[in-house]
Amino acid sequence: MSDSLRDQLLGLGFKPAPKPERKPQPGKPGQSSHKPQARHPGKPGSAGGKGKPGPGRPHGPGGQGAGKGGKRDADIDLAKAYAIRAQKEKDERIEAERLKQEEARLRREAKLRLETLLKDKALNDAGAEIARHFPYGGKIKRIYVNETQLKALNAGELGVVQLNGRYLLVTAEVLAQAEAAFAPSVALKVDPDAPAAEDPYADPQFQVPDDLVW
Repeated sequence: MSDSLRDQLLGLGFKPAPKPERKPQPGKPGQSSHKPQARHPGKPGSAGGKGKPGPGRPHGPGGQGAGKGGKRDADIDLAKAYAIRAQKEKDERIEAERLKQEEARLRREAKLRLETLLKDKALNDAGAEIARHFPYGGKIKRIYVNETQLKALNAGELGVVQLNGRYLLVTAEVLAQAEAAFAPSVALKVDPDAPAAEDPYADPQFQVPDDLVW
């Protein structure tokens, strides 16, 4: 409509048409589309509420310490077990040492009795030249005898006793007493009823030369 026609209509009393309102569009800067949420004071988890703890929460200081208490008990039981085991091992060591000392004491006493028994009873011949070999202590040992002593030794009438590293020729009676006093001291005891094949060193023809190293 031209301005002249508009002016004429206004002059006749007509009013201009009102302009339509513009509605705010969502998403524009400066405008918020979220509505404030109502707060319930009594609801658990709200800022102002004093709600009760949930079922998964501990109800007091004892809830957190229950697991630690069980662990402490287990540690105490383990420490007790270690202490008992250590004490048992200590007692066993003490008992073993006591038995060892007791055995050594009995051995010393037996050797003293043996030494007293064999005093002035050795029949070793300083001029003997026949070497009579015999096994003793896992090794081959020897004692020098004369021809008469060799026959008596092989017949079981004589025997050999070890005392302080020496090999003493003694009678069968003294040999039996020495065996009763301290059995490990008996170095050679011939059974006259045993076959000769069991003692190959009894025959002089099987004697080992003195210059042979065993």
